[in-house]
Amino acid sequence: MNEYGNSKVTKPRYQPAMALREHMLEGHRVSLLEAMLLFGVQAPNAELARMKKNGFIIKSQRAPMAKIIRRINDYAVCKIPKNLPCSEIHMTEYWVSK
Repeated sequence: MNEYGNSKVTKPRYQPAMALREHMLEGHRVSLLEAMLLFGVQAPNAELARMKKNGFIIKSQRAPMAKIIRRINDYAVCKIPKNLPCSEIHMTEYWVSK
C-alpha cells in the first residue's frame, strides 16, 4: 500500500516541457529544432511563451545551423544532406537570462 491507500505503483511520466525548462535553467541555449528533437516538445514557441508568462526572461539570438547541429550531435545523431549549406543558414537559439 502506498500513501494514497492503493497498491498500484505508478511510474513518473516524462514531461517534455519540464525537461526543456530544466535544461534551459541549467544555462543551456536551445533552438526550436533541439526542443523538438531532443526533448519532444511539440510546440516549442508556445512553451517559450509560457515561460515568459511565468516570469522568466527569455533572450534570443541568431546562430548558424551548423552550431545547432553540432550541439544536437552531443546527445543524438543528426545527419544533414551534404549539399545543405548549414553554415549559411541561421536559426534562433533561446536561453534564460539571469
